Amino acid sequence: MLRISVEGGGCSGFQYKYDLVQNRDADDLVLEREGATILIDQMSLQFLSGSEIDYVDDLIGAAFKINNPNATAGCGCGTSFSI
Repeated sequence: MLRISVEGGGCSGFQYKYDLVQNRDADDLVLEREGATILIDQMSLQFLSGSEIDYVDDLIGAAFKINNPNATAGCGCGTSFSI
């Protein structure tokens, strides 16, 4: 399963963190689509509410991309944001 969380840090204040995990916590939000399972903890959920999570594979490389309507600014690499 892929755990997506938000931590303090990065060049814009908050950063996304991705981890592959074997177990889910009782209070995780569980999203399942096309055989993939995404876990989001309750603390991170407040920062990710309403977000779209996508996997992009283009000329620059392959990566997860989060379109976060709560973010007021972001960095050029797309992994950190501010609210």
